[in-house]
Amino acid sequence: MKRTDEGLKLLGSETEYKNNYAPEVLETFENQHPDNDYWVQFNCPEFTSLCPITGQPDFAEIKILYIPDKRMVESKSLKLYLFSFRNHGDFHEDCVNIIMKDLIRLMDPKYIEITGIFLPRGGISIYPYANYGRPGTKYELMAQHRLENYHSI
Repeated sequence: MKRTDEGLKLLGSETEYKNNYAPEVLETFENQHPDNDYWVQFNCPEFTSLCPITGQPDFAEIKILYIPDKRMVESKSLKLYLFSFRNHGDFHEDCVNIIMKDLIRLMDPKYIEITGIFLPRGGISIYPYANYGRPGTKYELMAQHRLENYHSI
């Protein structure tokens, strides 16, 4: 199947930026190699959200690392989704967990992990990390192992 036949709406069209949290912009396409285990990594070095208390901007690099199954996230839709946090107020830990849960619902990956490398505010940096491995599989054990052996940046 050609990528153009997969019903992707955003790729190649004029970009519309959402003003607030917009998980509905996320799109997927078919993984051409679902029987292979391989990593896909996205780095978003210009992630911005708002502090839910002060309304001041928070800046971070978001790292997304996953092992796909049948569906994969389309990169332009992911960019627009991450951009939609720009006016969204949530704590750093919440942003990382929301992103992970939205991507799990979207693609049902074998394994996924999200790291937020937030710049200091008030002299403190926060680096939340969340991961998931499909329950009842080797990926669940992998997630447990990676979480137990996690070392921050």
